[in-house]
Amino acid sequence: MKSYLLLLLSLYLLPAYAEHAISLGDAPKYAAGFTAFDYVNPAAAKGGAIILPNPDRRNSFDSFNPFIIKGTSAAGLGALMFESLGVMSWDETATMYGLLAKEIKVAKDGLSVTFVLNPAARFNNGAKVTAADVKHSFTVLNSRLAAPQYASQLRDVAGVDVLDSQTIVYRFKTANRELPQIVGTLPVFSQQWGAGKTLDKIALEPPISSGPYQIKDYKLGQSIRYQRRSDYWGNNQPTRRGQYNFDQITYRYYQDETAKLEAFKAGEFDFITEYGARNWARQYQGPKFRSGEIKKSELRHHNSSGMQGYVMNLRRPLFADLRVRQALGLALDFEWLNRQLFYRQYQRLNSFYANSELAASGAPTAQELQLLRPLQSQLPAATLTTLAAPPNTDPPNSLRQNLRQARELLKQAGWQYRDGALRNARGEPFEFELLDDGGPMGRVFPPLARNLAKLGIVVKQRDIDFALYQRRLDDFDFDMVVLRFPNVQSPGQELLDYYGSQAADTKGSSNVIGLKSPAIDRLIEHVLQAPNRQQQITAVHALDRALLAGHYIIPHWYSATHRAAWRDRFAMPKTMPLYYQAGDWMLATWWQKSP
Repeated sequence: MKSYLLLLLSLYLLPAYAEHAISLGDAPKYAAGFTAFDYVNPAAAKGGAIILPNPDRRNSFDSFNPFIIKGTSAAGLGALMFESLGVMSWDETATMYGLLAKEIKVAKDGLSVTFVLNPAARFNNGAKVTAADVKHSFTVLNSRLAAPQYASQLRDVAGVDVLDSQTIVYRFKTANRELPQIVGTLPVFSQQWGAGKTLDKIALEPPISSGPYQIKDYKLGQSIRYQRRSDYWGNNQPTRRGQYNFDQITYRYYQDETAKLEAFKAGEFDFITEYGARNWARQYQGPKFRSGEIKKSELRHHNSSGMQGYVMNLRRPLFADLRVRQALGLALDFEWLNRQLFYRQYQRLNSFYANSELAASGAPTAQELQLLRPLQSQLPAATLTTLAAPPNTDPPNSLRQNLRQARELLKQAGWQYRDGALRNARGEPFEFELLDDGGPMGRVFPPLARNLAKLGIVVKQRDIDFALYQRRLDDFDFDMVVLRFPNVQSPGQELLDYYGSQAADTKGSSNVIGLKSPAIDRLIEHVLQAPNRQQQITAVHALDRALLAGHYIIPHWYSATHRAAWRDRFAMPKTMPLYYQAGDWMLATWWQKSP
């Protein structure tokens, strides 16, 4: 009887899947034998070229290896050159369809997944993609040579077995519903890449990979051009049909955001995503916009917002007290910023998953409390009560009221104003450094600094170049930074890297907060072990409440649209995806109009 119950439980834990797909929600939307995703044009024309800017504030590159901490990898490598056994669709929350793999078989007990490779899959050197290459890629990415987030996400993989040249099995320590998708979406590269060098020594050797493009030429740190492979194996695969249509894709690097925007308006490149509200309101105008030569649009999406904000490093004793962290948050006047700087384009973040069903709201449900009550002695009391609205300064509220509340919290934590500064019992002043890489957030920080100064707190803003900024971030050598945490529709193993205790001491991990909470670890386990989508949502709500109640981050703001502009020489599919990034969607699905 016991073994029968265990079998039933293991079946219940399985993801919904067919041999061509795995879904963590309902059954896969696309049945076996589908020809293309709904959000692409299967008949899109191939050809033409597009020029793009560096997609983030990395204003140079010195590597073709995106899997290590050292150095800065070139833009476009991940999407254009590296493929995986499966790919996620953009109109489902968590469904993976086969790409390099033609069949996916999850064991009945949930403790393994078998992938059978597509015999047509080829690397850009003409060699066949084999199970040995897949195992090699896993082994390297799960080693100390790779960026630590890979090992964090793969910690529950017990082993990998090559059954034959086309068949590989991943074995798991636990029946985690997400693990088949995690291993299925790992990048795959040839064993020959680097000619025997270890991963950390591979820098400017062009990847031997299976993606639709290869590197044509480059100027180190300045530009890189990709050429679509004439022998690309996946052109007629359903998960690739109608995608990656440009013959050439070039990235040009600009030293700052101002230069980038002026270069776009001057015609130096073709597409830009704008993250600055002021720029969008004031700079995207002129004759070329009025004539239609340049199009601009706010593209609706349904992405979970992710979290963006001022992140406090808990490794610094200054931020150890919850009351101190809460007080700092009370000094942010979002309403003033939204009126004066953002042209009312944003909403205030009050969740790590705003704009989605994953966001906690109101009082905890009975199901959420079942997860939270056993941990209540380890969590802030606010976790189990109604989710408080973020500080507000619209009448009848005011910044003055918020700062009074902040002053009282600081007093309770042992900080009082005397001798011209806010000081603790030892007489030490309350001072810290905000580390920034010179991006657009620089102009929104002074208002917060002014408000903190009214409390006697001194904050010094330090701007450094991106490479040094990233190095200090990897070493956790900062007091406070502005960061954006990724938006995901189905949270899973990445939570261990961002908020898990083990990652807090692993340099280069994403746990920049330094969060080491057994209660948070347990809530993450609930998310990972959720047997279905509804229970996953409940667990994420509970985790969201705990993260918000800890005041580890001063939340910023979000928008439910992507702001993008482009030269009017491209066509796009009629159907939009639900969950996407504007640049990725453009690159994968647009094509050049006929002359």
